[in-house]
Amino acid sequence: MAAQILDQVLTCYRIGDPDGQYPIYDATGSTLAPGRWNTTATPMIYTSRHYSTAMLEKLVHGSGQLPPHQHYIEITIPNGVSYEMVTPDILPAWAHTTHAASRPYGAQWHHERRSAILIVPSVVARMEPNILINPEHPEFDRIEHGLHQPVWWDSRLF
Repeated sequence: MAAQILDQVLTCYRIGDPDGQYPIYDATGSTLAPGRWNTTATPMIYTSRHYSTAMLEKLVHGSGQLPPHQHYIEITIPNGVSYEMVTPDILPAWAHTTHAASRPYGAQWHHERRSAILIVPSVVARMEPNILINPEHPEFDRIEHGLHQPVWWDSRLF
């Protein structure tokens, strides 16, 4: 698939611990514990297009336990940045639990540096997109993020 160019500004969100071992806006964790779309050799910053989806993703990956001291950052991707989009019709087995289709796809996207961001569906909220950022892409420095702010979790979620 060929990269496209954003004709609008995108906002996305990421949740993490600002006092943790790695900054919130960092891809190191994805190399230590690869996600659906990457391998240990292909660092990515996983974000969600919507704040609520970022919360759901954090809850799902926390296995019922929420790490303490969670904060979020708002990330701004300016128009003119390159993107690629994965939809179920492009990669039908993207959600399979073995990651047999998604990891190779994401790794190839990363290595080829076809675009700065990859827009993919969220498994936990199928209608919502997640946005993967390639920190090794030449356009990475154009993507900005704000200061971290506390996440307030509603106890009814637990």
